[in-house]
Amino acid sequence: MNTTATPPPDRPDETRLSAWVDGELDGAARAEVEAWLRDHPEDAALVRLWAADRDALRARFGPVADEPVPPALRQLVQRGGRDAEAPRAPWRRVAMAAGLLLVGSLFGGWIAASLVGSESPLLAALPLPGSADGAQVRAGGWLHRAAVAHAVYAPELRHPVEVNVAQGSAAEQRAQEEHLTRWLSKRLDMPVPLFDLRAQGFELVGGRLLPDANGPSAQLMYQNGSGQRVTVYLRRPPAGSQAAFRYQRDGELGLFYWVEDGFGCALVGKLPREQLLALAEAVYKQAEAGLPPAPATKPPAS
Repeated sequence: MNTTATPPPDRPDETRLSAWVDGELDGAARAEVEAWLRDHPEDAALVRLWAADRDALRARFGPVADEPVPPALRQLVQRGGRDAEAPRAPWRRVAMAAGLLLVGSLFGGWIAASLVGSESPLLAALPLPGSADGAQVRAGGWLHRAAVAHAVYAPELRHPVEVNVAQGSAAEQRAQEEHLTRWLSKRLDMPVPLFDLRAQGFELVGGRLLPDANGPSAQLMYQNGSGQRVTVYLRRPPAGSQAAFRYQRDGELGLFYWVEDGFGCALVGKLPREQLLALAEAVYKQAEAGLPPAPATKPPAS
């Protein structure tokens, strides 16, 4: 009887992981990578980030790839910037350089737009700069307010939230959770679920009501066993606002955010991007599913 243990599979290198993201592996190789990713959540988070960057490039440069090159510019580049009438004119050299730069940008955009791979259910096309959502990332926009609210309340020891759901017996915690979700839902005039992030190591501390440019907003706070905190900023966005799942930085803070169907959400924290992404995906999925508040399972506070 052979008792030799089967050696563990080697970690796929970045070339192989990248090929998996782009859908370039055959059946057996793809299955090996997927088996590895199922057992290694950090690598799974890494390839999700790559997919997000791929989709961002596709959304940003895809329309450019379909634009025709202006005939005059095409002819100028084909001639290498030479013109029989004014071979030494300085502006011709400038035009040639600009033309080469533009063609290079178009070519780079075409490459980015040509990237292929399996579509992530969470990572869709992103709005272009200058779109209706461009204001949200500037100082004073709603993402900035989410970051400021996190910076103000996350360090608080005695009063981090208005409604604390982490104190008392399990029944008292449950009652506070129900009160919190009813109160915030009524004030924001939209359902405000209390997301369950225990699988990611974070317990709900509680929440508070905050002002927003167009009315009230809400902040939910979560904490892990190391005392690290993340907040979920919820708001009812103006009609017509749209933003796909996207990452933004504000100083030391990272934010994953999205806006759809009258629901705006931003997850804020100082965690590494991969860890923050896992939390954001959990929030996104629960918001999409419309899950009820998570039951209180924490022991009574001493």
